[in-house]
Amino acid sequence: MAISMYKASAPIFLQFLTSMSAVLDKAAAFAETKKIEEAVLLATRLYPDMFPLSRQIEQVTVHACRACAELSGTTAPTFETGEMSFSVLKARIAKAIEFIRGMKPDQIDGTEDKPIVLKFGAREMSFTGQPFLLNFSLPNFYFHATTAFAILRSIGVEIGKRDFMGIPPQN
Repeated sequence: MAISMYKASAPIFLQFLTSMSAVLDKAAAFAETKKIEEAVLLATRLYPDMFPLSRQIEQVTVHACRACAELSGTTAPTFETGEMSFSVLKARIAKAIEFIRGMKPDQIDGTEDKPIVLKFGAREMSFTGQPFLLNFSLPNFYFHATTAFAILRSIGVEIGKRDFMGIPPQN
């Protein structure tokens, strides 16, 4: 049986983006309770050469939206850049969720062999749809989501596996 490209993408992105939004609520409450400035918390990193929390969350939205846009042949939303706050990041996640909720199965299913070329400056990466989703987009998405979660956990935000996982899709 062939994999449904839609079911392997949109519902998963929605599940984890929704849980990330709820985790940010807990992080904001933690910062307020502990009297930690938002900017300080959002600049926290696991290691000096890694992205800070705010950038990890930005990357979660980028990878989710880029995957759906590339597979469906639509344009990913543009996001606010600059000064980050919990409210800006939550709005960013909400915008990503809205975009992905607008995806229909027939826009993404059947894209297993669709050619996809990503450009990073002078560098290009070529894929077909299924390897793009399974070997590039999902691993990057999970990496940044896990790292954001680990940053918050490492500073004492009381979150656990259920917070990370959120509510799995029922179909």
